[in-house]
Amino acid sequence: MSESRTTTVLIAALGGEGGGVLAGWLVDAAGRAGHWVQQTSIPGVAQRTGATTYYIEIMERAEGDDRQPVMGLTASPGNVDVMVASELLEAGRALENGFVTPDRTTLIASTHRIYAIAEKSAMADGRYDAERVRRAAEQMAARQVLFDMRAEAERANTVINAVLFGAMAGANVLPLPREAFEDAIRSGGIAVEANLAGFDLGFRMAQGERPAGATESTTVSDDDGLDDRTLTDRINRNLPGMLQELAREGARRLIDYQGVGYARFYLDRLEAMVKADAARGGTSRSYAVSREVTRRLAVWMAFEDLIRVADLKIRPERVARVRAEVKAAADEPVMITEFLKPGVDEVASLLPPAMGRWAIGLADRAGVRYRLNVGMHVSSTRIRGFLPMWLLSRLKGWRPRTLRFAEEQDRIDRWLAVITDALEADYDLAREIVVAGKVVRGYSDTHRRGIRNFHLLMDAVPACKSARPPARAFRTLLDAALSDPEGDALDRALAALRGEKAAA
Repeated sequence: MSESRTTTVLIAALGGEGGGVLAGWLVDAAGRAGHWVQQTSIPGVAQRTGATTYYIEIMERAEGDDRQPVMGLTASPGNVDVMVASELLEAGRALENGFVTPDRTTLIASTHRIYAIAEKSAMADGRYDAERVRRAAEQMAARQVLFDMRAEAERANTVINAVLFGAMAGANVLPLPREAFEDAIRSGGIAVEANLAGFDLGFRMAQGERPAGATESTTVSDDDGLDDRTLTDRINRNLPGMLQELAREGARRLIDYQGVGYARFYLDRLEAMVKADAARGGTSRSYAVSREVTRRLAVWMAFEDLIRVADLKIRPERVARVRAEVKAAADEPVMITEFLKPGVDEVASLLPPAMGRWAIGLADRAGVRYRLNVGMHVSSTRIRGFLPMWLLSRLKGWRPRTLRFAEEQDRIDRWLAVITDALEADYDLAREIVVAGKVVRGYSDTHRRGIRNFHLLMDAVPACKSARPPARAFRTLLDAALSDPEGDALDRALAALRGEKAAA
């Protein structure tokens, strides 16, 4: 038995990606090749905090030796020959946990991203650095096979596990002929032709080929995509070239959100910022402040109130995406249930400013502002659920008259004014203040805490101007606000700043 070679494979796949089918194919292929094979699995955790893992050991049979081997039940760090990940963050987890080593492991992973709950719920941009995972893979794996397998699966009209299976075969790290892999797919009897096409794509990509029409890593956008030519001309005429594509995307978003007039308002604000930026040396700095404002201003102006949420939830493309995710056939009904919990603030936000503030004040005095809410389960695919959401989504024309709209515009105006003023004192400080706009996000308690932190940060700018260097002082406060949405860390950082000023 000691002369027999053993190959260990660890597969990490997210729910719905066919990891169990992939592992089953590999076990079938190994059996067809006449090898000993064993598979175990560990279920993942719900809500995108971890993948299900499948551990497979393949032992080549020595000729004439029929003794059944004893195999391991779980993978151990440093002892994995082939690490397979259906998404880039899962590859990063494998790297972090020691399952990928430079003396042994071939890493086969898709480079697309499906964001984890921690990434989505972070106060700031919580996305993990994909390039950092790639660099770590280059350093820590003996060999890497990395490309966007989800895109290839969509191109072949199949699922990602077929492309992964092809990449495993094409990497030439398993003691199995190509025919054994393909026979395993055929024996499954499900979507055989599509899965074989996906397998072939993965196989060829792993061998360094790029089949005709294969997805490139770069994306190509259309010329401008704006229906209103006057906006396109205005952007091209009044904004630096490096900002124009971002501005077009921002205008597209705001036309969809509120209409052409709102997109013009966005450009009014943006042009004023570019003018102030240029006057303070922005040209030599590649308009760093204006570039960040271009992106963040569009996102902030398209804030998600109840009208926006209802609009997004009933869009046909969302229903189509859900149907695709659950793999529903054309004749199969799919029911979508929305879980909503509107409270006093959410309802008052749709009222005119004076009336909305009166309603919130009344709820405050009665002590029910944060306790008076209704948990709702609304089926947006049934007429009795769809119709109220459709009616709510039609209130776009009313939105500029609402309390929420007025309050958000006031906060945006204050943010832009503080940035413009900071440009007079310190360019780097202005850049940091731009980033502070992202503390206002989410809804309910998260949104209220973000507003509190935002105003505390804006109030602290004069104190930061007298610190040395100003940008670092403000960044310390911003990092505190982003690390702790409750605001305790920001309060401590503000106290420290005031103490430093008093000592000076």
